[in-house]
Amino acid sequence: MNVIYTLIPGMTFLGLVFFAIMIWAVKKGQYEDMEGNASRILQDDDEDMMP
Repeated sequence: MNVIYTLIPGMTFLGLVFFAIMIWAVKKGQYEDMEGNASRILQDDDEDMMP
């Protein structure tokens, strides 16, 4: 039972830390362009590199 008294505050603290990191990432624009990389990989850029 003593372990629960340690785990609950610890998991609450970690949850708040991860939530703060998520808010920071959203504000920095990490999730701004979700489709950009997915469509960029399909483009054929090899023609520009051939001599």
